[in-house]
Amino acid sequence: MREAVIVSTARTPIGKAYRGAFNNTESPTLGGHAIQHAVARAGIDPAEVDDVVMGCAMPQGTQGKNVARQAALAGGLPVTTAGITVDRQCSSGMMAIGMAAKAILSDGVDVMVGGGFESISLVQNEHMNMYRGEDPRVVAMHEHIYMPMIDTAEVVAQRYNISREAQDEYAMQSQQRTAAGQEAGRFADEIVPLPSSKGVMDKETKEISFVDVALDKDEGNRPTTNLEGLAGLRAVRENGVVTAGNASQLSDGASAAVLMEASLASKRGIEPLGIYRGTAVAGCEPDEMGIGPI
Repeated sequence: MREAVIVSTARTPIGKAYRGAFNNTESPTLGGHAIQHAVARAGIDPAEVDDVVMGCAMPQGTQGKNVARQAALAGGLPVTTAGITVDRQCSSGMMAIGMAAKAILSDGVDVMVGGGFESISLVQNEHMNMYRGEDPRVVAMHEHIYMPMIDTAEVVAQRYNISREAQDEYAMQSQQRTAAGQEAGRFADEIVPLPSSKGVMDKETKEISFVDVALDKDEGNRPTTNLEGLAGLRAVRENGVVTAGNASQLSDGASAAVLMEASLASKRGIEPLGIYRGTAVAGCEPDEMGIGPI
């Protein structure tokens, strides 16, 4: 019986959207960097990769035109390696790894790449294509199908009695854990720094200049976060509970994993990082999107 195992992984640091290190870096470059280093870490010939499955939630602009194929080529894989882009919103990258594993289990493929990436900076902006972005026929059937995520979060909080205090406490714990992980170097092995050109806007003149940076750790976490500070933040929605302090930041970055058939990995003496056992999906009401993973 065939098994699919993860034999290597690599990712960029997480860049803060709009003002972070990758606000001027195209998605194929982000994804290609992760793919290149994941393949190198696996110690395989790039030509062995049969297909590249990459997920992103907004496949347009720099992430359009089957960006997974572009990332594969940017990562140094040969033109004989195919690519497919997957969109299942927040779980796109996870789904991509699952699809890559299924190809190994069912299709006789020995080596695949799966992962995900997103450039919020270059896609979710004033150039975003929203032309006829909502279908009135779908709205007539499901009123909240296009409800913004921040509003679904408010619905979840009210419907399932999740208090502002509980969210702030969880947010502080997340900040503390991230800071402790960075301090202990727990993320260092998975991150491959990516030199980039960062756009910086002058606050007075609004002119943009560019500086060379080499981000080597995740941007955006605030180690000094405390409950008093979180409690003092204004909710985004009137009488709401979601704030800039207890919501996740918008980010740019990429991650990729090499998956291999287990017997081949064993033959090559490669110690797997993990074994694929399956995926499961479930739908829920559009206005409580955040309940989906539960």
